[in-house]
Amino acid sequence: MNAWNRLQPWLRRGRTWVIALPYGWLLAFFLLPFLILLKISVSEMETVNFKDLITYKDGLLQLTLKLSNYVFMSEDTLYLDAYVRSVRYAAATTALCLWVGYPFAYFMARAKPTVQPALLMLVMLPFWTSFLLRVYAWKGLLSENGWVAEVLIGSGFDQLLAATGLIAAPGKLMHTPFSLVLGMTYTYLPFMILPLYGNLAKMDLRLLEAAADLGASPWLAFWKVTVPLSKAGIVAGSMLVFIPCVGEFVIPELLGGPETLMIGRVLWDEFFQNNDWPMASAVAVVMILLIIVPLALFNKYQAESQERAR
Repeated sequence: MNAWNRLQPWLRRGRTWVIALPYGWLLAFFLLPFLILLKISVSEMETVNFKDLITYKDGLLQLTLKLSNYVFMSEDTLYLDAYVRSVRYAAATTALCLWVGYPFAYFMARAKPTVQPALLMLVMLPFWTSFLLRVYAWKGLLSENGWVAEVLIGSGFDQLLAATGLIAAPGKLMHTPFSLVLGMTYTYLPFMILPLYGNLAKMDLRLLEAAADLGASPWLAFWKVTVPLSKAGIVAGSMLVFIPCVGEFVIPELLGGPETLMIGRVLWDEFFQNNDWPMASAVAVVMILLIIVPLALFNKYQAESQERAR
């Protein structure tokens, strides 16, 4: 008993460290950089330096916040359009990745155990090649005389794309919303498949057998059993795709066009062309809040739903 009493403080201390380490990581690598970014966004820039936000002179403590960058962003439609466009393309990419990735993940989870490692390797195989090279490869595939472009034009699919407004005219596949979403879907598809596969592979198949015994058709059992049980994988995969897509810069720059201007390009222009760090920081802060706030609300809703289910 005495040994157990001596061990309890160590166990409590170890539990505290296990909880504190992830929070410390978030504090050091997310919260502090975000606060620095927020400070720059409300600071006045003098050549290459920033004025202090808090000054003390003649017994007077003064806090100076420059909010004109945020006011300018709310008045200039360039930024609002770029934010809306980024969210729209990120949502379209997430939906396409889910549409393509869910059947593939389902097939992987139901495949023979001896085949699953090979399928998993095929999903991860693109990561063995440089991200930039893979995006450049799509430029060649979709450009004139590229075999993907020839297949789409030969099948008449470009006519449908032009009718829906995804390309400017038949045969013009590059630097369009179509080429942008296609490139982002190809790039981020593994991030959707892997969480879904991990979730579906752990599912208890006896639940499907029970649904069949109760008279459910295979489709009804899939919709009522498999999909709800894989909701955690769907949410995780969607977040892994949607969040980086909102701030994507390389793919819109290489495969997109003027009508696909996203917030990542606007951010790059403010930093490196206009050299306006406070304005660029304000753009970045709004972009982070655009992602974090809905995610936090969704997590709160999920936690409340789980509490009600109990």
